Amino acid sequence: MHRFLPYATALLLLCFETTTLYAQEKQQPNIIVILADDMGYSDIGCYGSEIQTPTLDGLAESGLKFTQFYNTARCCPTRASLLTGLYPHQAGIGHMVTGNYDPNQFPGYHQELNDRCQTIAEVLKPAGYTTYMTGKWHVCHNMQPDGSKHNWPLQRGFDHFYGTITGAGSFYDPAALCRGNTLITPVNDPAYQPQKYYYTDAIGDNAVRFLQQHEEGSDDKPFFLYVAFTSAHWPMHALPEDIAKYEDLYKQGYGEIRKARFARLKELGLIDPKWEMSARAGNWKKIEHKPWEIRCMAVYAAMIDRMDQNIAKITQQLKASDELDNTLVFFMQDNGGCAEGVGRASDKNLPQPRKPMGPDELQLSVIPAFARDGKPIRHGPENMPGDYDTYIAYGRNWANVSNTPFREYKHWVHEGGISTPLIVHWPAGIDASQNGKLVSTPGHLIDIMATCVDVAGANYPQQVNGQAITPLQGISLAPAFAGHEPQRKTPIFWEHEANGAVRDGKWKIVRYGKMGTGETQPWELHDMEADRTEQHDLASQHPEIVEKMAAQWDKWAHEANVLPWPWGNQKKK
Repeated sequence: MHRFLPYATALLLLCFETTTLYAQEKQQPNIIVILADDMGYSDIGCYGSEIQTPTLDGLAESGLKFTQFYNTARCCPTRASLLTGLYPHQAGIGHMVTGNYDPNQFPGYHQELNDRCQTIAEVLKPAGYTTYMTGKWHVCHNMQPDGSKHNWPLQRGFDHFYGTITGAGSFYDPAALCRGNTLITPVNDPAYQPQKYYYTDAIGDNAVRFLQQHEEGSDDKPFFLYVAFTSAHWPMHALPEDIAKYEDLYKQGYGEIRKARFARLKELGLIDPKWEMSARAGNWKKIEHKPWEIRCMAVYAAMIDRMDQNIAKITQQLKASDELDNTLVFFMQDNGGCAEGVGRASDKNLPQPRKPMGPDELQLSVIPAFARDGKPIRHGPENMPGDYDTYIAYGRNWANVSNTPFREYKHWVHEGGISTPLIVHWPAGIDASQNGKLVSTPGHLIDIMATCVDVAGANYPQQVNGQAITPLQGISLAPAFAGHEPQRKTPIFWEHEANGAVRDGKWKIVRYGKMGTGETQPWELHDMEADRTEQHDLASQHPEIVEKMAAQWDKWAHEANVLPWPWGNQKKK
């Protein structure tokens, strides 16, 4: 290949007096961003888990692991932030994409990407990249075949797309499955007919097909590939051969698994041994449906295992095409473990089977009442999860294990809701002396776009078609590739459902909120160096720090379209 940067944007590294600069003749890297769904900080092997993830573990061993990287605590806002390099409200998706808020009154809650942001794909294409995506989109509210598609992937910078427009659904019959701009079904897609359809495999297989297509037709250009898995979001669906690996592993219950992960996290250096583990959720001795609970976590583990197998397919294709060394790979997760109790209530009165769906009949329901073959969907502890006609979540107690050692879950902006692994692998761009190193500098999804723009030598636009584009909010992580600390000049901010937080150096303020009214609780203050598990509130000891950081949050919230909230008593002035 002969792909070279027009200018070395990464010369910013000169301030670190390093010899590993991106020179003017540096080859542009391929870039792959991999995003997992509804997983906790300790759910992959190299971050403390008992779940088998050899591919991710290998990428971490020959790359970097970030110990304090953050998402936004929820599916849609995270995807908006990751794709645009902005805080989610600035991109128009401060909450989920299912509402009907007035974008003129509440621009931060537009419910789809606005025209004041650009996706990574839109920014990299002018720099010479061919752009691909497989998996979960979830940043627009229309998923109807006759509705507007202006915010579907092909209209937001991607040359090729296979995946789902909406945010969840069956792994055997995904909701709003799409190829290009056309909604399809697993049955009528002529381009992909596996012996057994399973969405995680479909995401991986189609990513490999795109890479092969690129090698055959566009090998002189770099590529950007966004792979957005739905593992391990509910429903707990997994293949029997993967479940079998974990059938006996979780018989010891929540507490013992959590203790083992905590010990492993300390052993790996990912957490400070002096930090206390947050409170346990659930008493295993008092659990009524133990076999069902064991099966829930076994299926969850199998889903992650299968995702890792599909990441292996991608890395194997990179090796086969001699592209692995010059491909920058990111892996992260969209929020913490999910405590939502979907499908866990008893369901003994099922409807009668109905007529099977035809091959062209679209599945648009995130939580369907019937499977494609007409069988009613089963819920609750009377039904072991895993098969296509079940729809069950693994629940709060196992989510507490996933988020070891942190507080809270998806939705909240305490560490359990926003902490994610970040693995970065790039043999040609990360100094070999850094392989396997831990990066403790706090980072956020907003930094991914900034890093991509930096290493690709791309230009982030000030305006597009006469519309001003919101400036990037993040920083490039590239200094860490040479062993230096990325320099952040501003705090990191969060808001979701009136839950709020600010991280500035070692200090974090965080508070609970109530979406329905906009009510908020007092700010807590935590020293992240001494107590990242947020067990000791120091607000009363340092009121001046709380006051300063709360003022920073208020200023950001007004500037970033967080306020006014589209609920409660607050009205736009």
